[in-house]
Amino acid sequence: MNFSELGRVIEQLGKDRGIKKEFIVGAIEQAFLVTARKKFGIQGEYEARYNENDGEVEIYQYKNVVEKVRDGIVEIDFDSAKKLDEDCEVGDQLGLKIENPGFSRVDIQTAKQIIFQKVRDAERDILFSEFKHREGDLVTGIARRFEKGNVVIDLGKSDAILPKKEIIFGESFKPGDRIQAYLSEVVMTNRGPEIRLTRTSPMFLVKLFEIEVPEIADGTIEVKAAAREPGHRAKIAVASQDRDIDPVGACVGMKGSRVQNIVNELQGEKIDIVRWNEDTETFARAALAPADIQSVSLNHNDHTIDVIVEDDQLSLAIGKRGQNVRLAAMLTGWKINIISKVKLQERVKLAVENLVQLPIVSEATAQVLVQKGIMSIVDLAAATAEEVAKYLGKSVVDAKTMIDTASTALEDETIKTDLDENAEIISASAVPNQSGFKRPERSSSSHNKTDDVTKFSEAERRLREELAAFKLK
Repeated sequence: MNFSELGRVIEQLGKDRGIKKEFIVGAIEQAFLVTARKKFGIQGEYEARYNENDGEVEIYQYKNVVEKVRDGIVEIDFDSAKKLDEDCEVGDQLGLKIENPGFSRVDIQTAKQIIFQKVRDAERDILFSEFKHREGDLVTGIARRFEKGNVVIDLGKSDAILPKKEIIFGESFKPGDRIQAYLSEVVMTNRGPEIRLTRTSPMFLVKLFEIEVPEIADGTIEVKAAAREPGHRAKIAVASQDRDIDPVGACVGMKGSRVQNIVNELQGEKIDIVRWNEDTETFARAALAPADIQSVSLNHNDHTIDVIVEDDQLSLAIGKRGQNVRLAAMLTGWKINIISKVKLQERVKLAVENLVQLPIVSEATAQVLVQKGIMSIVDLAAATAEEVAKYLGKSVVDAKTMIDTASTALEDETIKTDLDENAEIISASAVPNQSGFKRPERSSSSHNKTDDVTKFSEAERRLREELAAFKLK
């Protein structure tokens, strides 16, 4: 069977689409093997071989040599087999070339369909492998059409999808626009490889800085973390490997030229460039800029940062609709609580007033107890004599007397024994619920301290740390 015409077509496809010739030959052989089984019977055993020199596909049928034939499709009698191969014996398997398979036009068309399907599958695999290696890169393409709000972008060899949710708020594109985006992932679907892009990821911001700032590209400056609320505001933390190079200044550029190019690409998104610091407390202060932070307290157990600010800095620390504290939380990877200094002082004042109801507790003693996390008569009654003695520098006997007095006072209905649980001191709180580009966290096991007060709530334990860092007035 002459197969040269189809062979030339397949060879051309291989050159155009980068498919190896061996794969195409295998596709040809498998396609005609399927066609032979369909024509001559699926119970038979066949082999298809592509003869490149003659441009033909040779079909072989294998039959078992037997004394008496019961099934002519899979068996051949011994005498007939001897004429074909004098060395054969009963029980051997003999391969017979089908000289004229007589494939119809429908058979040929079926073979072609199988071959082209396998070529398409190979092309999909090649595209998948090529773009899979480019995950994490910036790509540029031409917007071609829109599908359910998603933008289909022509990257040359393949189309990519920019989902509606990955477009910066306020952006609009039209066919023919050149679009730059971050290649987030390549997945294989039933329709082939799907290339997914994004313009909202923090990594898009990082890659733009790599392009605009040569010091980042050559490794002199390292991007440690990035956080975004796309189209509104972003924060990026940078560190320099060279003491003589200011990482923030390098990223800003002469008269802000470098960062302005990125702002323009991100549709006017405001960008805060923060100097990264290994010390979490120092880094948290920088991340909350432009607010002036009064005090920072870390709780390594639940990965929380409690920040105390003056009332006139409260709105700056929180930001418009909580934007500043949310971005700072994403940048640091810690939950951040913003605490008003005035509210904290009021809470401390109430705690002291609660404790001095006991004649045995002076105001100075009450302030020491509050600093240690004992916020009320109930807390004092629940503490151990050893703890109180340690906090106040008194004997265990004196401490036990104080605790017994507190326990007795609990029965007196005229004394307010506990604080108002509704007295909230946290003005804003943000959890890093988005994950973008984040510096590796160092182990904090060396920072963890044993908490010797275990009878109080988590909020009160955090407050104790705040009070230890906050100078009472």
